[in-house]
Amino acid sequence: MEATRQFFWNVGNIRIAIYVLSIIPVAFIVYGIYKRALLWKRGAPENRWTNLPQRILSFVQNSLFQKRILREAYPGLMHGLIFFGFVILFIGTALIAFQEDITLPLLKWEYLKGTFYLAYSLILDIFGLLAIIGTLMALARRLVLKPERLDKRWDDNLVLYLLLFILVTGFFVEAFRIYANELPSHPAWSRWSPVGLSLASLFKGLSLSPSASLTLHRLAWWLHLIAAFTFLALIPYTKLLHIFTGAADTFLRPDPPTGRLVPIDIENSETFGVEKHEEFTWKQLFDLDACVRCGRCQDVCPAHLSGKPLSPKAFIQDLRASMDKCLGSDDPPPLIGDIIKEETFWACTTCRACEEVCPLFIEHVPKHMEMRRHMVLVRTKFPSELRTTFRNLERHANPWGVPKSTRDEWAKDLDVPQFGPEIAEEGYLLWVGCACSVDENNIKTAMAMTRLLKAAGIPFGILGKREFCCGEPARRLGNEYVFQLEAEQNIEIFNDLGVKRIITLCPHGYHVFKNEYPDFGGSYEVFHYTEILTKVLDDLNLNTQAEQTITYHDPCYLGRYNGIYDTPRNVIRKTGASLTEMDHHGSGSLCCGGGGGHIWMEEQMGQRISHLRIDEAVQTGCDTVLTACPHCLTMLTDGAKEKEMTDKIEVKDIARWAEALLKED
Repeated sequence: MEATRQFFWNVGNIRIAIYVLSIIPVAFIVYGIYKRALLWKRGAPENRWTNLPQRILSFVQNSLFQKRILREAYPGLMHGLIFFGFVILFIGTALIAFQEDITLPLLKWEYLKGTFYLAYSLILDIFGLLAIIGTLMALARRLVLKPERLDKRWDDNLVLYLLLFILVTGFFVEAFRIYANELPSHPAWSRWSPVGLSLASLFKGLSLSPSASLTLHRLAWWLHLIAAFTFLALIPYTKLLHIFTGAADTFLRPDPPTGRLVPIDIENSETFGVEKHEEFTWKQLFDLDACVRCGRCQDVCPAHLSGKPLSPKAFIQDLRASMDKCLGSDDPPPLIGDIIKEETFWACTTCRACEEVCPLFIEHVPKHMEMRRHMVLVRTKFPSELRTTFRNLERHANPWGVPKSTRDEWAKDLDVPQFGPEIAEEGYLLWVGCACSVDENNIKTAMAMTRLLKAAGIPFGILGKREFCCGEPARRLGNEYVFQLEAEQNIEIFNDLGVKRIITLCPHGYHVFKNEYPDFGGSYEVFHYTEILTKVLDDLNLNTQAEQTITYHDPCYLGRYNGIYDTPRNVIRKTGASLTEMDHHGSGSLCCGGGGGHIWMEEQMGQRISHLRIDEAVQTGCDTVLTACPHCLTMLTDGAKEKEMTDKIEVKDIARWAEALLKED
């Protein structure tokens, strides 16, 4: 060990040269990130420094401990081995530099020698070997397994080859050091470097002279150093940039509530939505540089899976490529058209499956929504069928165009009370919503829930003809103007009537009331009807259905947007039914195809998303698929009819399922 140290000191004070040379890769890093920062700075302001404790926790969980990355077994293990291996090796390099060049010469902290050094030498060998295994797994995945979601880019392979070279040469440096100085005497400490010792033992047959072994040691050491410096210099110019941007994105993740859209200042804004890069926020531009093209988002996107012209990964990468063209340009090209096709952002169902699986919390859906807002509010250009939808929302306060005067006809024989001050204090506003007020199939859900609430003795009332659309369809279709009009009308009515608690029959209404109305001064206690049912079902006199097998479809706006997964399942289990899960369930549920306003749009390309979901439900062998969303009920019912599978599986809403089990008094 001492001979090796002396060797390096004697060759032209090489350590000083190393620190001088290290300025080169550091300069490349600083310059590269500076150029990227100039692009991020073009974006609009956005505050991502709130709720710091949760942000720090997210960074620790998802960057340091790889929580989201480890959800997938093979790529998670692969990345984990590389990440943790390099973290430990970096710490080891820093400790050696600290010990050799700072601590011992100045402070003489001898305790860094001895047992501590030996133990950490063993740790470095173990994690270096694990990092090699991880890198070989990554190369095997790219060169042999070749999953469709991965890009075939030469620079990605180059990065892996470079990583492997750094790791292997590091062990060769250790092996030649042991061979030249310690192998003949087999000192006990060399056993704490098992990989280097094993490799050095292989050199025995070469009968190298001391000078030859030192020459090989020097060569391996320089190759290792040059490769490491090259690796550092490449960080801002390859996907390695995610070492910084990806880690930062786990800290800059959106504040709850999940999926909340930011309001537009209709009166004071000069333009609406996004047409150019600088109209995105700086964080939305930062997202583009955090993406590592892993393709997890693409694998779960219902639009992509059904053959629509949308890949969340390609969408982000196309935006990034066009952002690169903004460097040095004072007049960058518009995004919509040649760069992002209109059919791309209209294909998004806003299900958030892409964001749920993204290990770096990249926000895809808001970018789609901003482009829709621009097309609707500025260019007034959108799919032709939406003209009728928007007109119906403005004239009749529902997307179907049913006269508002008939909104409560479904309740005329049920003795449903109108909501008023006498109910407001202790009771609930039952928000029926458009679908359950005007759509024949979903009206049955409203009737069933009414009977269940009455049977449970829960005080409630409806608005009847005073009920407007909640505005969610308009907002997700990009018509922020109509959404804000409807939100303001509803909030005024709610406040006049003293509404405190709301039960919704639709997850979309649940989401906007709970998470988006507060931006306009409307804060209420909001419940999805399954949350009420699970509390009162034990008090209801029900027939059990132990012999019937059920599968449950998670609505996106109930699950991924609001984290309600167990509550509907608890309702099903309390009825005694046997629950079997589909392959895609919970946070990984497959969208029904109706979100983002698609229930009013035609699927003109690829396969119908609802058909994919019905196929999956049938594969469970269950005779009934339950859901808790009127949009899902409509899409899945139509899907079963179109695929002629109504004899194999029945689609029902949970409220209707539970109400059918009520025993007659």
